[in-house]
Amino acid sequence: MDLTQLENLLKKEHPYRLKQAKKALFVDFIEDWREADILPLLLRENLNKMCPIKINAQTLFSEDKKTAKTLITLKDGLKIESVLMKHKDGRNTVCISSQVGCPLSCSFCATGQIGFKRNLEISEIVEQVLFFSRYLKKKREKVTNNVFMGMGEPFLNYDNVIGAIRILNDKEGFNLGARHISISTVGILEGIKKLADEKLQVNLAISLHAPDDDLRSKIMPINEKYPIADLLETVDDYIIKTKRRVMFEYLMMKDLNDSDACAQKLSKLMKKPLYFVNLIYYNPTGVFKPSSSLRMKKFKEILEEDGVQVTQRYRFGQNIKAACGQLVS
Repeated sequence: MDLTQLENLLKKEHPYRLKQAKKALFVDFIEDWREADILPLLLRENLNKMCPIKINAQTLFSEDKKTAKTLITLKDGLKIESVLMKHKDGRNTVCISSQVGCPLSCSFCATGQIGFKRNLEISEIVEQVLFFSRYLKKKREKVTNNVFMGMGEPFLNYDNVIGAIRILNDKEGFNLGARHISISTVGILEGIKKLADEKLQVNLAISLHAPDDDLRSKIMPINEKYPIADLLETVDDYIIKTKRRVMFEYLMMKDLNDSDACAQKLSKLMKKPLYFVNLIYYNPTGVFKPSSSLRMKKFKEILEEDGVQVTQRYRFGQNIKAACGQLVS
C-alpha cells in the first residue's frame, strides 16, 4: 500500500474522490478497490493496478486466541511482525513496529539482536493497523488501541511515526483517539522533546529496565549516550509542558534487576506525581530468565510501600513469541 501514490493518482479526479477513497480504505476496511462501490469502475480498476491494497501477511494465533501475530512481507521483500492483543474488557490493542529490526542492541531483546535494516514508511506503519482492522471487522470488532512497542525504536523514525499517528487519529479515517495511542522509547531525548511540542495527546512510555546507570548501560548500550539523570530531566520537562503521566517500563529479569536493592533504588527515582511504573515479566529470548511470581510480588510491594504508583502487565503471546522483546522477522 502506497498512500503517496494514492494521492498522486487522485489529483486528476474531483477533490472529493480522495476523501471517498480514504473512507473506503480506513473506515470500511476494503481489501480490494473493486469493493469501493462509491468510486467509478474505471477508477477502481486503475487503483488496483497502480495502488494495490493487498497486504502480504501470514498470521499465527495463540492457543487461547487472545493474541495474533502477523508476519508482513514489505514491497522490498523485508519482513516485520505486528501483534494483536485482545483484552478481557473488550479492548483490541495492536503492537506496531516502526523499523525493520533495531539498531540499539539491547541484550534482553530479540529484535535488537537481528540488527537494523531500515525505517518503515508511513504507509507501512499504518498497514499494520489496517491488517488487523480488516481481520476484526469480520468479527464485528475494531482496533481500539495502538502501542508503538514492536520492532524498532519509534523516535529513530520520528517523522514517519508521527505521520502515521496523524492518519490513525484522523476523524475522517481510523478515528482512533490520541489517548489510545502509546509510544515506547528507550529514551531518545530529542524525540521526547519533539513530542512535547506536538500537541498530540498520545501516551509516552520509557523503557527503563534498570535503576542505575551501571546496570542499564550493561543491558542497554544507548544509556551511555542518554544516562538516567538526563533522561528523567527531559521527562520532567515533558510533563511540565504536557501535564501528562509517563509510564516507565521495567522488565523483571531473574538475579539481574529484581533484587530488593534494585526495587529500593528504583523507588527513589520514581517517587514523582506523574510517574508510574509498569512491571513486566521478562519473556525469554535466550539470554536471561524471568523473575518468579514471588519475586515480582515482593518487588512490587517495596515500590507500593514507598508510595510509587505501580502496575503489572498481563502477559500476551509468549507461546507464539509475540510478547515484549520477542519480535523477529
